[in-house]
Formats: sequence, C-alpha cells, structure tokens
Amino acid sequence: MNLLARRILYLTLACTRLAVAQPISETKPLATKPAGSIVGQWQSSGTNGAVAAGGAEAVEAGVAILRDGGNAADAVVATILAQCVTDANQFCFGGEVPILVYDAKRKVVEVLAGQGAAPRLATREHFTRPGGIPASGIEAAAVPATLDVCLTALDRYGSKRFAEVVAPALRILDRGEYAWHADLARTLRRLVAAERLSDDRRRGLRLVADYFYRGPIAREIDAWSRANGGLIREVDLATHVTRVEDPVMIEYRGHVVAKCGPWTQGPALLEALQILEPFDLATMGHNRPDAIHVTVEAIKLAFADRDVYYADPLFQRVPLNALLRPEYASMRRALINMNQASLEQRPGDPVGGKPLLAEAESRHGLEGPSIDTTTCLAADAEGNMMAATPSGWSGVLAGSTGVWLGSRLQSFNTWEGHPNCIEPGKRPRITLTPTIVLKDGRPRIAVSVAGGDLQDQVTLQMLLDLIDFRLSPAEAVTAPRFVTHHFLGSFRQTPPKLGSLDIGDEVEASTLTDLRIRGHHLNVLKPPFGHPVVIRIDPDSKRIEAAGDPKAKRHASAY
Repeated sequence: MNLLARRILYLTLACTRLAVAQPISETKPLATKPAGSIVGQWQSSGTNGAVAAGGAEAVEAGVAILRDGGNAADAVVATILAQCVTDANQFCFGGEVPILVYDAKRKVVEVLAGQGAAPRLATREHFTRPGGIPASGIEAAAVPATLDVCLTALDRYGSKRFAEVVAPALRILDRGEYAWHADLARTLRRLVAAERLSDDRRRGLRLVADYFYRGPIAREIDAWSRANGGLIREVDLATHVTRVEDPVMIEYRGHVVAKCGPWTQGPALLEALQILEPFDLATMGHNRPDAIHVTVEAIKLAFADRDVYYADPLFQRVPLNALLRPEYASMRRALINMNQASLEQRPGDPVGGKPLLAEAESRHGLEGPSIDTTTCLAADAEGNMMAATPSGWSGVLAGSTGVWLGSRLQSFNTWEGHPNCIEPGKRPRITLTPTIVLKDGRPRIAVSVAGGDLQDQVTLQMLLDLIDFRLSPAEAVTAPRFVTHHFLGSFRQTPPKLGSLDIGDEVEASTLTDLRIRGHHLNVLKPPFGHPVVIRIDPDSKRIEAAGDPKAKRHASAY
C-alpha cells in the first residue's frame, strides 16, 4: 500500500462514525438572517465582476472570491455553498443545481447537469399506490447533486480549492443558529480534510467527491436511509456523475439564447421565442394588451409541448430538433387568435409536421405546489459567465450529516408510457432553468429565476424587456409581470387552470379590462411572483450590470 493510500485509509477510519438512526424532521428551519454589508443592495455595476443571487451574505461571499483573484466559476460555487445556509428555506446541500457556463478561454457554452437521478429502488411499481410520489419526506429525494456539480465547476473552469470556496459557508454555519448547522459544518470540514491529502488542486477536488459519494458520508447516508425507510443507497451515490452537455440554442433578433436540455423545461422558452419573433412587440408596447396577450398565448403553446414530450433524453427519444424547427413554430403561431384567449391545452405534432396533436391525452395528478428554489449568477472581467438555479426543499435531514435532502422525485409521474414516468436512474424533468444569451459570439445576458413553473415565463419577460423593450436590468426585474397556469403543474402534476392569467396590480386598469374582454381569466396580484436576477455585460465598455428583484429579496453586487 503506497503512502497516499495509507493516508486515505487512515482518514476514512478516523472520520467514519457509526450511523445511528435518528428521528426524521419534516420541518426545515428558516434561513439565517443576512447580515452582510450589501443587505438591501439589489442593483450594482462594475467592470471587474458581479454576482446576483438570493441571500445577501451569499452574494458577498461570491464577490469576495472575485476580489481575491477568483473567476466567475469560483464565485458561483462560493455563492451556491453559502446559499445552502442563507437560502436554506429554498435550497439545500442535498438538492440540485443546473448550471450554464460561458467559458471565455474556449468561447463555448456548456451545461453542467446538476440534477440527481431517481435511486434504484424508486420504481414505478413502488409508487403506484394511493398518494403516488410524495411531495415531501424521505421517499421524495433524488440523489444529491449539489456538491458534485460544484466540484465539477471548480475542476473544469475554476482556479480555487474547495477549502477556499467553502470557507464563507463555514463562517455562517459556525454561528450555530440551528442544530443542523454544526452537523453540516462538521461534514464540510471532513471534506476539506480529504482535499488536503493532495497538494494537486484537481486531485484534491476528486478526493472531496470520493469522500462524499463513495466514502464515509455515502455510507452514513445509506445506513440512515435504510433505518428510516428511505430509497437512497450507497450505490446510488457512488454512481452519481455530473454530465457536461451541450446547450440547446436558437437565434432571436440577432441574439443566441442558450438553455439546458429537455430534462429541464428550458427548451419551452426557446419555442416561445420562435413563435414570438415575427411579432413587433416593441410597437405593441411594454405591458400593453397586445404584447401581454400574444406572449401568454405563445407560452401556452410551448408549455403544452413541454408537458407531452419533455423528459430525460438518456431514457426517452425527445423530438427536440422537430420542436425547435422554424417551420414548426410557424404552424404553431398560426393557432394564436389575437382577439381571443385560448381555453384549451393544444400540444402539437412536431414529428408529423402538424400544428395539433391528434388524440392528445389529458391526465393530471394531485396538488403539489413548490416553494423552493433560489437564484445565482456570476460574471468576471475575463468574459466568463455562469448562470445557476439552485433548488431543494421539502426533504429531510440525513441523520447527523447535516445534509438536507430535496424532494425532486415529485416532478416525475407514474403514468406508464409517458416520457417522464419515473424509472430508476432517470432524471426527473425539472423546472430549474438558467439562461445565457450571446451576441456576436460573446456573453451578453444571464438570467436565473426562482418560482417553479413560472421560471421560464418570467425569464421570457426578462429577455423581452432587455432585447425588445430595451430596459435596463434594474428596470426589467422590477417591471410588472404576468404568468399563466395553463399547463400541467410540474409538482405532482397539478391540474391546469385553463385560461388563467396572474398579473401584477401595477398594470394599467385599461389593459386589465382589455385582457378580460379577450377571455383571459385574470387574477390581479401584488408582486412578487417569480423571483428574477439578471446580469448584462456591455460589449464595448465591458461594464457589468447586475440586478435582482428587491421585492423578492434578491441581491446583487459588482465592483
């Protein structure tokens, strides 16, 4: 046995504790109160770097990494790890984080698929019982993905060690505001100790991953899960991997919009943009009746296709190229009646080349609203850009590890033959959907939104506000918004609310009256709904503008 192997064995034996079954807590404590110098700061600009996210202390952590010579990848990972504490009522260490990356060195956009799969025991047969897949609790957990996607981002694009980027999270945890803080801090320090077994940065990152997914932490989670009726086993953790994938991209008014694949709802945004492109939205007017109406109708058509076709492409053949053909968008566009709101779900037939799918199924499940998800963006002076959507909630605390698990399996269904039917090893089709926009080959815009099925609807409005209506990031995140629930809900397949239109109470009364006349079922609400953050880079001055909706307690900092 060589020296390195002996050291690893010694650390494993020294740090492994007997996993004792503990009572499962169903209530997660609220996040810690932000106490950083940027509390209340929701917009900022600079030329060296920027972070826009949820918790103020998490944003501060990311900007501190930038100031210390780190790049956008280092900053986004530091922010995400801190958000496990500052945004703990929206995101957890055992959750998931899809990340879009623009790598300035190679001039490419890549996807880090930070979504865990269903455990091997999570079969359709297991959940075909009264109640189906639960909305919360131990059986709703997918394999934790947060740590591995963060390590992959550091390994592939970053410059810092794990110990450096996790230090801000540890400082927050060491305040010990909740009992689980001490346990998570202990787990993170065990991971830092594993990293120190190698002086090589990238090798150290792999030791961190091995310690959590294939070492002592995995064994502790396995023992706890077995003792408490959970489905996750050591083999599920050991075989987890963060896939690096190509993004899905389309052109819109001279911009290239990049999204994650159809294991997310992201491509629905691209379909909606293609449907909208021939319309002169700027002439229609910002938040005027025609612009709102046509945008909502495009969303309805795109989401109808999402509900029928989207799933993990490793398990299902998703007709994505056909869905995003301009000819298909033209057929779908012709279904929009500018004088009448649609009151029915209308999926199309992209493979058959038809605007409507014959004999479309209409199935739905139980109510299962989601209150999770936060936001995270970063950019640096070298032109790197990161967009992430961290999430995870309603799960349980995995024993004494301090690791909260998420409840993402509820985004599956149990309908035999449906593309998104649950299978072991399969990723659920999720709502998490970061966005990066290029122009002339360089990153121009990044968007992240919290809000479940509302995420791409609000992202669509951010892009239209920035591109068509020429608003600033600060104006876009604070402008009145509107969303529909004219789709199958992504959490336990909530029944659609056909013709629904939730709209901010700041919208002019005459516009509301016009929309009612067209048949929209209006629900006038006080903001916020959908919680956006935006970063925009000026290609000439290189100035970086960052903003987050202050009513949704988003924060931004640049320097």
